[in-house]
Amino acid sequence: MENPAETTTKTPVEEPVEYVQDEVEASKKPHTDVESSGGEATTTSILRRWKIKDVLKKGGLVLRIAALVFSILSFIIMVSNKHRGQNFDDVEEYRYLVAIGILSTLYTGFQVGRQVHHMSTGISLFDHRTSGLVDFFGDQIVAYLLLSSASAAVPHTNWLRENADNIFTDTAAASISMAFFAFFSLAGSAMISGYKLSAQNYI
Repeated sequence: MENPAETTTKTPVEEPVEYVQDEVEASKKPHTDVESSGGEATTTSILRRWKIKDVLKKGGLVLRIAALVFSILSFIIMVSNKHRGQNFDDVEEYRYLVAIGILSTLYTGFQVGRQVHHMSTGISLFDHRTSGLVDFFGDQIVAYLLLSSASAAVPHTNWLRENADNIFTDTAAASISMAFFAFFSLAGSAMISGYKLSAQNYI
């Protein structure tokens, strides 16, 4: 006789379909949450980077416009400084201030025109790397020249005021003040240009 235990076949116990589906969905949920959080973090980072880039671009433009206005005022005020037989052209420091004021006006005017053209048309006169280098070194050089010319004119103006404080010395002081304001504006622009240059991939 055959043993009943040997002839008995074991039938596999099937788990309910709903239970299996629940396990599958539960295993997928953590991956979905990780992917979703990672995507949100990437999107937030990109948006923040774009916002910073836009603020820096507009900030640099505003500072260069300010430098342009102050540079124009500086050399125009000094050129018109002719009172009671005194002429700015007789003072070497004042001639130097006028020359740098004109140079700063030309430089900042070019930079403002270039930036406005790029923002309105999306076309840049230089490639990205060259543009960053021109902005950084140009701002620094012209800012240094503005500071140098204004600083050179201060001692002579103070000496003239000790002898005679009149409209000639007051006009010279106003021109020097505009040169200092132009310097501060370009110094701020140079800081922005340096940050943008350091953020480029080839640095």
